[in-house]
Amino acid sequence: MTLTVAMFIWGKWRSDVTAVAALCVLMLTGVLSPSEALAGFASPVVIMMVGLFVVGGALLQTGLAREGGNRMMSLAKGSERRAFLLVMLSTSFIGAFVSNTGTVALMMPIVVSMSAQAGFSSSRLLMPLAFASSLGGMLTLIGTPPNLVVSEALEKAGYQPLGFFAFLPVGLIVIALGIIMLLPMSKQLVKEKSKKRRKQGKSLDDLVDEYQLEGNLHKYSVPAHSKLVGCKVADLDLSTSSITIVEIRNERKNRLGLRDVSQSIVSGDTVIEGGDILYLIGNEEGMGRLAKAFGLVHIKGAQLDFYDIGLAELVVLPASKLVNTAIHDSRLREKYRVNVLGIRRGHEYIFDNLGDTRLHDGDVLLVQAQWDDLLQLNSDADDWVVLGRPDKTIGKVTLDYKAPVAAAIMMLMVLLMVVDWIPVAPVTAVLLAAVLTIVSGCFRSVDAAYKTINWQSVILIAAMMPMSTALEKTGASSVVSEGLVQLLGSVGPTALLAGIYFTTSLLTMFISNTATAVLMAPIALSTAQQTGVSPYAFLMAVTLGASMCFASPFSTPPNALVMKAGQYSFIDYVKVGLPLQVAIGVVMTFVLPLLFPY
Repeated sequence: MTLTVAMFIWGKWRSDVTAVAALCVLMLTGVLSPSEALAGFASPVVIMMVGLFVVGGALLQTGLAREGGNRMMSLAKGSERRAFLLVMLSTSFIGAFVSNTGTVALMMPIVVSMSAQAGFSSSRLLMPLAFASSLGGMLTLIGTPPNLVVSEALEKAGYQPLGFFAFLPVGLIVIALGIIMLLPMSKQLVKEKSKKRRKQGKSLDDLVDEYQLEGNLHKYSVPAHSKLVGCKVADLDLSTSSITIVEIRNERKNRLGLRDVSQSIVSGDTVIEGGDILYLIGNEEGMGRLAKAFGLVHIKGAQLDFYDIGLAELVVLPASKLVNTAIHDSRLREKYRVNVLGIRRGHEYIFDNLGDTRLHDGDVLLVQAQWDDLLQLNSDADDWVVLGRPDKTIGKVTLDYKAPVAAAIMMLMVLLMVVDWIPVAPVTAVLLAAVLTIVSGCFRSVDAAYKTINWQSVILIAAMMPMSTALEKTGASSVVSEGLVQLLGSVGPTALLAGIYFTTSLLTMFISNTATAVLMAPIALSTAQQTGVSPYAFLMAVTLGASMCFASPFSTPPNALVMKAGQYSFIDYVKVGLPLQVAIGVVMTFVLPLLFPY
């Protein structure tokens, strides 16, 4: 274990690789059997982490996180300090009722989105976010598993169990202490942005603005009684009116009663149906004549969205067979299923009579297609070069019409985790929510959901969890805990209380907080009884020491969850988390006897 910690501090290897290497050593030396060593990968906590990554990804994909970030920023009024306080207080409150792992997974995408929009460094907020989830867990009985462990230990010993809000005074004090200390210390966590950023190309909004697509964009709905219903686009001969149908959109309720939006690229064979919404660009007089002839209804507020379709720029190469070819003869639509919306030739932009325009080498074509078709354009490297990264752009497009669905699923998950009388385990609630986000269409595909999982954090926690078994089997944890308690027991109850806290805190750096609480609770209870004092303060010291572990990235799942997103190293947790961990121990050593007299 000492060597493992040293490797984490050294940082030469990635944390997950170090953890797996340590696990292999324990198996090779016979300390753990293969089934014991791999038990972490079947742990409900680890499975729950995977599900929470998916739920958090759905909040990002549907734009719900961005909306939450917007609201938090409006409350923060542009102040980074106010933003810090909002993150700490809101996370602590949620952490009082939801598991700290679930709290971080729900809040992390909101904090990242808020930071990106405000120009803050998310690294300053993510570690405090993880710590706040643990601090908030001290507000209620269900806030963190060690609270339940010590309450059960008291009840089994014949004492009155702790009430739901018995932890509230303790929780308020540690939250206040956390805010006071983390506000200045979190500045150490700000990571410098890399100066050598790879250029990702223009955003979709940049392309829309550059080619002025929305300046002449209009949308018309097709009533069920319109003469246009059943017609093919080719029969309309729109080119003579200088009109282009950019897309056909349809909004319907699915079988579950949820709103679905579908976007279609138009071809000559496309058949128009009742209820379709036509997005048109081109000659406005021609649009007016079309609407009058077919009874179309003009809808205000036309705006391009990119749920199913996207945009990209293609540069025509000198040796391309497209050179000197008119666009309507290029068969780009038939062969590659793309629409050409505009041409940039030097500093000139061409929008009129595109079909008759002959292409020159070096022309930049703005094309529109289904996302899958855009991603395939790179395969034809002989005729053009795709500017930017459509594969990266698609990941930034939100399915905002699914935001209410994602919100409902998240609320259902929280309800199932909070309400005790609903017989559903937390891991079941999380997995159910993850599956619902996928089947309800909050992601473009199942692959998109898998990409939201931070496997490095998952492997790290899964590999470190069996370490508690190793320490228990070798007797190392018992030797350390009993030795320290015996050493301080003769000094007095206050010194003994401090010893229990720091012993528990030390063990939690290497084994899970729940396992530490299970191990230390009977020792603390027995010691209090032998000393002739009330055990409540001692058991509170156990749950505090087990839950307030901030000096290591693998001591609690929340610490691991934010490690990669915040670009933290092991030493970052030591610099910021260890002082807070020690300060809480010192303060609570004197406060606990006042709240729970001996």
